[in-house]
Amino acid sequence: MSRTPGAGKMVHYVVTDDNRSDAAVYRAPRAAFLRRSTMTTSIPESHRDLLKADVGVLATNGPDGFPQVTATWFLLDDDGLIKISLNTARQKVKNLRANPNCTFFILDPASPYRTLEIRARAELTDDPDYAFADKVGRKYNADLRNMDRPTDRRVVVTLTPVKVNTWGS
Repeated sequence: MSRTPGAGKMVHYVVTDDNRSDAAVYRAPRAAFLRRSTMTTSIPESHRDLLKADVGVLATNGPDGFPQVTATWFLLDDDGLIKISLNTARQKVKNLRANPNCTFFILDPASPYRTLEIRARAELTDDPDYAFADKVGRKYNADLRNMDRPTDRRVVVTLTPVKVNTWGS
């Protein structure tokens, strides 16, 4: 990614992949790169719409010290907390059991410089009858039971925000 001079108060970023000639160019007001809300533990109204996204990115701390980052489906509960259904055989569940600190990240598809980052503590609860997994499946028109082996189990991961960072407006 390289920055090119922009016209007026616009900043232009050119993103290329392995010397490909078809570069993606993003243009945004300079303020979009500089405006950052103060860190808080609640999601500001200015970024609540991002919670309607289809996919968020969950980052957990792997056993080797490196982050493990995975795109994942999610729902909001009645208290506004993010909940995720995960198969217990997955590495991210093992990571969360070892260290519940994680980050959930959503990028605005209309503006790549508008983001929501939720640093959170994860609480894992069993979902033996797939009650929560079925709710997730209804949102995404999918049956999570078909994604698991018959012996697999699921947990509900509830994220309690510790810090919330936003970028862009």
